[in-house]
Amino acid sequence: MRALTYHGTRDVRVENVPDPVLQDSDDIILRVTATAICGSDLHLYRGKMPGMEAGDILGHEFMGIVEDAGPDVVRIARGDRVVVPFVIACGTCFFCQLSEYAACQNTNPGGGAALNRKALTPPAALFGYSALYGGVPGGQAEYVRVPKANVGPLVIPDGLADEQVLFLSDILPTGYQAAINAGIKPGSTVAIFGAGPVGQMCAACCRMLGADRIFMVDHHPYRLEFARTTYGVHPIDFDEQDDPAEMIVQATAGRGVDASIEAVGFEAKGSTTETVLTAMKLEGSSGYALRQCIAATRRGGVVSIPGVYAGFIHAFLIGDAFDKGLTFRMGQTHVQRFMPELLQMIQEGRLAPEALITHRLPLDEAARGYAVFDEKREDCRKVVLTPA
Repeated sequence: MRALTYHGTRDVRVENVPDPVLQDSDDIILRVTATAICGSDLHLYRGKMPGMEAGDILGHEFMGIVEDAGPDVVRIARGDRVVVPFVIACGTCFFCQLSEYAACQNTNPGGGAALNRKALTPPAALFGYSALYGGVPGGQAEYVRVPKANVGPLVIPDGLADEQVLFLSDILPTGYQAAINAGIKPGSTVAIFGAGPVGQMCAACCRMLGADRIFMVDHHPYRLEFARTTYGVHPIDFDEQDDPAEMIVQATAGRGVDASIEAVGFEAKGSTTETVLTAMKLEGSSGYALRQCIAATRRGGVVSIPGVYAGFIHAFLIGDAFDKGLTFRMGQTHVQRFMPELLQMIQEGRLAPEALITHRLPLDEAARGYAVFDEKREDCRKVVLTPA
């Protein structure tokens, strides 16, 4: 089959690789009909994530048709069209029983990204996201093996196009969980840092949940304009506004917003010092976006972090957070928990995530899709790939 494989920093190739086969009795083989490039895929593309090996198949946002199923698969059948969550969960462990699927203790033979983990069990395996998260081949391919198929893959009813539901695999539940973690309700004020795909889905979900004012901070005008016209955000370009948090505080009667959402992650743009420290591997990333979140949020408010972080950062202003009595909520998305209700919202017309898509390419042009998305060319917001 054809699949997108990793070969080093900014070196991905569509190649012929062996077809996947059933390995466990609750596996399925999926014929992929649509797959997307996620913002977190760019961390891998840029060589920022350890545990990647040449030939690894990328991709964790995908859907398709069930071609084969193991004998213990009971929730779906051959011929079903399903969306697959990027988190692989067993459904029976301590964490899965709490619907904390991203913490599943039974699917990941890797260690996860925690540095001081002691004897802690690893987090759940993820599709196409390095040996740290299981080394499971991803879905930017013609076919993919889906483990634990009784826990996650969601059957899609007739009448919905792939593009309407594809983002149930990751960015829509991630944006929704971030908004829920932020405590968004009718009348809330919220600042979203980062206008990439996850930030856009955060804005969509905050608006749906009744947020009154949504500030969005980024430095790509085309992203900010899309969010303004689509979700009614108040855009702030940090290339033009030196201190977005100060502007947000002034715009909220000196209080700050009820919640801030950090949707950038560990490649947030920072100071020269932070750039040097990161290049020297003396810290994991810039803490600028997190400091802005802390500064922009009112006393007693919430900082919600769907952006991916690894390692450590300096200048994390824990004293400011304590002084303000802030609550932090973060982590990988418990995708399986949210997929059914989000599907219903799409069916009811309350969410239209497909509006984010700007580029539709065949799988064989995936390398170009990564380059365009990474370099923010052609006003690229989201790339969807279709296998032949």
